[in-house]
Amino acid sequence: QVQLLESGGGLVQAGGSLRLSCAASGSLFRLNAMGWYRQAPGKQRELVSTITKGGSSNYADSVKGRFSISRDNAKNTVYLQMNSLKPEDTAVYYCNAEAGWHDYWGQGTQVTVSS
Repeated sequence: QVQLLESGGGLVQAGGSLRLSCAASGSLFRLNAMGWYRQAPGKQRELVSTITKGGSSNYADSVKGRFSISRDNAKNTVYLQMNSLKPEDTAVYYCNAEAGWHDYWGQGTQVTVSS
């Protein structure tokens, strides 16, 4: 089992920045990719960004150039730096981790961007 603890959400004005963190604990010997998804009210959960243990990353087109994902393997922690935030970035952000054949999810952290 892998547990994920997210932090860093909040309320910010458009154009502002936030940094999300997600720390993994538990059975981590098969931990591989980690990343972030988000779900806005009335919409499906969507990929924001992921990063492998080796550092390869990918981003949704909607956040490219504004968001940056990074990872500290020694701390089993993944970060999402979000800059130039827009009201349409408002959502619950969920941390995700792949370990072996399993997907694990955090409880989510609310990000609200006011116009």
